[in-house]
Amino acid sequence: MGRPRGCLWLIVGLLVALIAGVVAFMALSRATAQRSGATQAVVEVEVIVATGRIPVRSVLTAENLRSKMIPVNAVPEGALQQASQAIGKITIVELFPEEVILAQRLVDPNVIPADGRMALVMDGDQVLMAFDAEDLMSKAGVLQAGDHIDLLASYSFPTSRGADGDMGERLASFSLLQNLTIAAIVGGPAPSDQGALGKQAAQVSGDLPAALLLTVSPQDALTLKYIRDAGGRVDVVLRAPGAEGPFTVEPVDANYLIDKYKIPTTGGR
Repeated sequence: MGRPRGCLWLIVGLLVALIAGVVAFMALSRATAQRSGATQAVVEVEVIVATGRIPVRSVLTAENLRSKMIPVNAVPEGALQQASQAIGKITIVELFPEEVILAQRLVDPNVIPADGRMALVMDGDQVLMAFDAEDLMSKAGVLQAGDHIDLLASYSFPTSRGADGDMGERLASFSLLQNLTIAAIVGGPAPSDQGALGKQAAQVSGDLPAALLLTVSPQDALTLKYIRDAGGRVDVVLRAPGAEGPFTVEPVDANYLIDKYKIPTTGGR
């Protein structure tokens, strides 16, 4: 009796183990299928990201942006999905490579609220100054908000008194201020390529002359005011995109031209 009963228990044990194995296998297969299904069910959407580091107060261009697919549950609030939504906007924070572009981190320089103030971005140690756009570059209509410019000035400086006691003057041209950012262009006729900025600014400013709104330091603002009030002439030159370093230039006066071009100053035949 002992041996048959022992065999019976062995068979029962094997059956239980087999059933347990089958149940475990089915559970594992079901879990694997569920994970696979979940993976396949992940939905991705297209967002716009930065192609590289973008400093604060930069105007975004197509070269700064690219599209990227990310899971829908990883999309942050305010993420832009089309490059056109970001091009021409100004960054209010520094952006880093592969960072998703968020609407709340950009400002549109072409937007004028009901009170007439532009959507401007300035550092705490800067002021906004209106510069009358009477130079040839400004009148040519090629300048836009976000451009980096230099201001070149010509001014007659007093010289030492002569034998007759009269104070002389010497005209010199020099680089007055470098790498300024045009915050906005307001007033004057609305050029066709200025879009909302030109149309809305014309409505706000009426018949006011055209002006460049520049973000400058308080000291630079005083310097520019003095040159203008003293009768100096200031011209704008446009920098190439990305050229933000200082330019080394020498002031130009009559002596500079005489030396550079070997101009004779004594009488001759």
